[in-house]
Amino acid sequence: MPDFLAADGFRRAAETIRAGGLVAVPTETVYGLAADATNAEACARIYAAKGRPRFNPLISHVADTEAARLHGLFDARALALADAFWPGPLTLVVPRRPGSPVCDLVTAGLDSIALRVPDSPVMQALSREAGCPLAAPSANRSGRISPTTAQAVDEDLGERVAVILDTGPTRVGVESTIVALLEDEARLLRPGGTAREDLERVLGAPLADPTARDTDTPAGPGMLKSHYAPRARVRLEARDIDPGEAFLGFGPVPEEIARKACAARTLSETYNVEEAAARLFSDLRTLDATGAASIAVAPVPKTGLGEAINDRLTRAAAERTGAGARAD
Repeated sequence: MPDFLAADGFRRAAETIRAGGLVAVPTETVYGLAADATNAEACARIYAAKGRPRFNPLISHVADTEAARLHGLFDARALALADAFWPGPLTLVVPRRPGSPVCDLVTAGLDSIALRVPDSPVMQALSREAGCPLAAPSANRSGRISPTTAQAVDEDLGERVAVILDTGPTRVGVESTIVALLEDEARLLRPGGTAREDLERVLGAPLADPTARDTDTPAGPGMLKSHYAPRARVRLEARDIDPGEAFLGFGPVPEEIARKACAARTLSETYNVEEAAARLFSDLRTLDATGAASIAVAPVPKTGLGEAINDRLTRAAAERTGAGARAD
């Protein structure tokens, strides 16, 4: 088992990053699998550990806005969003600054770069101590449920990661919102921990949605059609339960469904979307571990963080092929 956070855990993590190794580190959203974003060989190890498609870019995490501007070109919109929401669960995709040492593997060969200042003292300090931006997708096998605890990281990646810094469950529970600022319209590439409404309030204009081009060749991380998936099939907008299904509710689980389901959990007894976002991935993992063939998911509102929850559930329910297909 990898080393968890101990007296010398942080020092070991920084040394591992500088040596080109992989470290699992908590952010406020989920646990990330971090490597030196300027080291192509180290970043290749991320792709190998996750089984991640090489055309899917990575987010570079930095300690502050000043560090982010060393790697990206920030217009007035980007600066306004950074000032309002950093540190926090927002990733900005901006033109890559000429001369940035972030490797092409991280940007997937694009002339843009995805940057984030996480609201995580551990992640910020690790970037400063290691002396580099940290490429850090979620610390799980590609396409699987993102980890919100160190134990989930260990179960999914095990010896593929040298050090796991364990600070307990993450606070937000879904990944960062991703906004692209590469053209006249600001574009929401992925809903996440920062609500669309709050972003639009700062921008003073609505966010455009992803184009077909964005999803065919992702302009940012986490945009593949099938993603965040348990082994079980996922059935959305469920108001009843089929034999052999597990149930994931929103609000109290009806007694009839609780009796019929092979297992049942609720994202929030009180219909709280923030609580639901924080519980989403851990509840999916728990239900998946029962061996149920299918997980029926109750409707979740699409406003606020509900947009991010529905995005993750839709990707979890998408048809999977190849390495990501279900083993029936």
